[in-house]
Amino acid sequence: MNAITEKKPRLTTSAMIASIASEGQRVKAAPFGKALVALAQERSDIVGLTADLAKYTDLHLFAQEFPERFFQLGMAEQLLMASAGGMAKEGFVAFATTYAVFGTRRAYDFIHQVIAEENLNVKMCCALPGLTTGYGPSHQATEDLALMRAIPGMTIVDPCDALDIEQAVPQIAAHKGPVYMRMLRGNVPLVLDEYDYQFELGKAKLLRDGRDVLVITSGFMTMRSLEVADQLRADSIDVAVLHVPTIKPLDEETVLEAARRSGRLVVVAENHSIVGGLGEAVASLLLRSGVTPVFRQLALPDAFLDAGALPTLHDRYGISASAMCRQIKTWL
Repeated sequence: MNAITEKKPRLTTSAMIASIASEGQRVKAAPFGKALVALAQERSDIVGLTADLAKYTDLHLFAQEFPERFFQLGMAEQLLMASAGGMAKEGFVAFATTYAVFGTRRAYDFIHQVIAEENLNVKMCCALPGLTTGYGPSHQATEDLALMRAIPGMTIVDPCDALDIEQAVPQIAAHKGPVYMRMLRGNVPLVLDEYDYQFELGKAKLLRDGRDVLVITSGFMTMRSLEVADQLRADSIDVAVLHVPTIKPLDEETVLEAARRSGRLVVVAENHSIVGGLGEAVASLLLRSGVTPVFRQLALPDAFLDAGALPTLHDRYGISASAMCRQIKTWL
């Protein structure tokens, strides 16, 4: 008997490092680079630095517009952070860009001692956070939030989409002290404009309410959680989504208010290791405050992850919309 095998489209290398936007999804090109250029047109104290990755962090737009304020440090992330700290000591607001793995793991001591201890105005904007590249553990920053949360005085931002990034840039520049912002680059999805959303540093926002499940989330997992809420509606499961773009300091009041409602499963969904990220921050807050809902985490495993195409990896490690739906229904 002849068997007919359905051919699946081959996932090419570009699927491993390209935009996380789904086919046909609305996008904006280079929101970080364009927002920084707009800000620098108003503020002469803004400088941009990178470690051989201007094109791949969208900082090349800033370099083209303000070549005298752009500094290319080469493949030397420790020097990048030290130089950014030095410029901040001279009164500049330094935006330093690289990949998240290099900006956290490789340059950690320089961030800790040069930048954070002196509370300097360095804004570290790092691309490829969590599992947003298929190039294996050397490029997958699955523990960046855990590292940066441990530094005293560090503000941490994990934007969802292009709107979040555009609105976050001037606010982190205005904030006094160091900021670590996870960054999406290239063609970035645009979703939050449909929810009457405005980014506020330090504030969580309830994007939609629901009686059965509360998903507390950040980064592109907010986009995924909204997709999940739409899909589970077909099974008469009502899902609320609380977007937490500022990981540290955590908006404790808003999180507790949402988690206190009785009868809801509380799920934290994050593009980060299950160790040390938003999930543990929320769990600790709930326990310290005596708020004890049924609590679960959707996160990456405490492991070195595989290389491969992003759609495959997201499904394998449980952060695709379909995998999230299956898991939430199992818990319910």
